[in-house]
Amino acid sequence: MAFRLSLRSSASLARCVARTSGSRAFASSAGVGKSSLADSVKSEIARDAALPNPDPADDSPSAALVAEHAPYMVATYSRPPPVFVQGEGSWLYDIENRKYLDFTAGIAVTALGHSDEGFTRIIADQAKTLVHASNLYYNPWTGALSKLLVEKTLESGAMHDAAKVFVCNSGSEANEAALKFARKVGKELDPSGNKTEIVSFNNAFHGRTMGALSATHNPKYQKPFSPMVPGCKLGTYNDIEGIDALVTEKTCAVIVEPIQGEGGVQPATDEFLVALAKRARQVGAVLIYDEIQCGMGRTGQLWAHGHLPKEAHPDILSTAKALGNGFPVGAVLVNAHVADKIKVGDHGTTFGGNPVASRIAHYMVSRLSDPTLQQEVLAKSEVFKAGFRKLQEKFPELVSEIRGRGLILGLQLTEDPTPIIKAARERGLLIITAGTNTVRFVPSLTITEGEIQTGLDILEKAITATR
Repeated sequence: MAFRLSLRSSASLARCVARTSGSRAFASSAGVGKSSLADSVKSEIARDAALPNPDPADDSPSAALVAEHAPYMVATYSRPPPVFVQGEGSWLYDIENRKYLDFTAGIAVTALGHSDEGFTRIIADQAKTLVHASNLYYNPWTGALSKLLVEKTLESGAMHDAAKVFVCNSGSEANEAALKFARKVGKELDPSGNKTEIVSFNNAFHGRTMGALSATHNPKYQKPFSPMVPGCKLGTYNDIEGIDALVTEKTCAVIVEPIQGEGGVQPATDEFLVALAKRARQVGAVLIYDEIQCGMGRTGQLWAHGHLPKEAHPDILSTAKALGNGFPVGAVLVNAHVADKIKVGDHGTTFGGNPVASRIAHYMVSRLSDPTLQQEVLAKSEVFKAGFRKLQEKFPELVSEIRGRGLILGLQLTEDPTPIIKAARERGLLIITAGTNTVRFVPSLTITEGEIQTGLDILEKAITATR
């Protein structure tokens, strides 16, 4: 299929080149300055010459492929024009063989970069060994992954009472499982059914399935699908004084991100998380840490909460994204207090824990729990922050704040960053937004310091071009 696509793309590209050559010939014969068409062509040629990666034109192979496929796709995303067909390390290549430095890592997913050698070898080997047998039976890798996740979590100093794991397919599924488990605990503690409320916080993002969405109090996401699951309460992130009134005897679950990713790379204060955990224990609520984006080595620790005292550790910890490096997999770690309440038949999944996903995740946990890699993450973080400070000095009216830890970082701007995102992309750098006017940086953890500097240089040029 890749070969056929390559042939089709080559043919499309040849036609595109022929059309472009014809336009230039017409411009020459018509006399530049005497024809509006010629002026238009000249302007386009000048623009393309000035930009290493101009967004594909309407007559490009990229546009042709999108035009062929888009009518058959539900329009849930607004995508820019490039069509990516290959990745290597921290670089992506589009259908026209243009190269982009990737500071997004598939939204904090490809932690080991694109086409990691060990990752690709495991997929190939396991695919020809056993892909699926269902959760009606044991396989070697679901249990091995669960065991390794618990061992490495305890070894890292995080979630000191982690005991068992449920393996699923995504971050939303992980949070759905976490919320269901907490509801079950609430029913066990209070059979009257009054302990069912779920507390989450402003600017949180926990997923798009109905339970996770109900804990994501953003009208943009909720309004089209309301009413939400009942019993979900909204709190203010980092507001210690409001915790006691928010978390009550009716609360079965408190779900919080130690660092909000989609919400604008907003870190929770240690004091807030300690106070939140204390109150949750006072009323018998299950404390859930959503580390789907900020976990798995991204902060320079295996888990973002690993530096907190034990009393602030969660009862449930959800993970996904980097756990599979791009392959769909998620997991929920629970302590014995929660695990003991979950019985056979309470929850399940058809694909979750399949041998391919579990073996890949086992490899990822092994790699991302490496202390050397985590130290490198911290060093690379400082390179980013030093570059951000220089940008802040050069553009003080634009860059208002630098946030985050490790390689989950945010640059708060005073205006909409959309023009900068486009200008960066057309210069060969992929960056994304979060929250309100925040540029988010979540590159591969294996990105080199040289690549970081290259990206920062491109970012500076992109900002300059938009001023």
